[in-house]
Amino acid sequence: MKRTVLLNPGPVNVTERVRQALLKPDLCHREKEFSDLMQSIRSKLVRAFGIQNDYDAVLTTGSGTAALEMAVSSCLGEGQSMLVIRNGVYGDRIAAMAKAYGFNIRCLDAPWGEPPQLNDVKRALEQHPEIEVVALVYHETTTGLLNPVHEIGELVHQYKKRFLVDSISGLAGDPLDFNRAHIDFCVGTANKCLQGLPGVSFVLVRKTELARLEKIPERSHYFNLYKNHQAQEKGDTLFTPAVQIHYALNAALDELLEETVKGRIKRYGQAAAMLRKGFQEMGLEFIVPEGHWSNTLTALKLPEGISYKFLHDKLKKKGFVIYAGQKKLSQSIFRIANMGDITTEEFQQLLDTLRKCISAPTPS
Repeated sequence: MKRTVLLNPGPVNVTERVRQALLKPDLCHREKEFSDLMQSIRSKLVRAFGIQNDYDAVLTTGSGTAALEMAVSSCLGEGQSMLVIRNGVYGDRIAAMAKAYGFNIRCLDAPWGEPPQLNDVKRALEQHPEIEVVALVYHETTTGLLNPVHEIGELVHQYKKRFLVDSISGLAGDPLDFNRAHIDFCVGTANKCLQGLPGVSFVLVRKTELARLEKIPERSHYFNLYKNHQAQEKGDTLFTPAVQIHYALNAALDELLEETVKGRIKRYGQAAAMLRKGFQEMGLEFIVPEGHWSNTLTALKLPEGISYKFLHDKLKKKGFVIYAGQKKLSQSIFRIANMGDITTEEFQQLLDTLRKCISAPTPS
């Protein structure tokens, strides 16, 4: 079967080694073999990022959104407020989750494609002492913007608040210093820069937070972070997990440990630089200023007279799948991600094909 190169921000192309892991024998999740597999994954996650002394990994079966809901629903004390920093669809998603749980929330909004102003964050923390948790998306894939997670984290720590970071598309794609950013809850998933398959996601939780979480009333039976952590610490699971996807994640983490997080970030950065040079040569316009680009996704304005459908369909015929804009950007931009197992040759073929597409005389 012809390979399709996925240029969407997850699910990503994976290696044959990860695919083959799905063929492991059928396994009951209550057996020791699965307990060992789960503990292997949890250990590799914290070791890969060098945070094993201060953080535990808590797994859940579901997309990255599932782990995000587990973190959001579990992190806020009774009668406290959450500050949600929003500058894209995924900041909006955090606010929507918090609202669904009836939380007191305050939102700090910045234009899509622009980072929040640190003075605005500081002002919100000073004016609203009831804020207990600050939530931020690290890589806002709506536009490919990388938010200033380290600077905001230092502010959050200065004001003695907790910091929840949605790094679903950022982990292993862009540099993230957990200690400098003072992260308390970091949300990730298997099927983006970790190069696993969809179906398992996780929260990396600071160990010192666990005693506080125990005192917070249960708001979700499935997504209770503390109870899931306690079960997994004992080698158990609260519910039936996606066993085969755990095998694939374990294999993907072996690959990450071999490449190293630093090595993967470098590879993605080189791919992004190559693509962006090509985009500039074609005269395509970027949505985000250069200083705020992520390593793994570029949002570009659609050339005049060319629709997303035309561009998508032409590229798909050649084996490349790109990504549309969302909501108010759905008719004006397209996005190209460079995460996953993609070769330099495939990126060059993409550039050659894209160049032909945008110079096509009949785009509609």
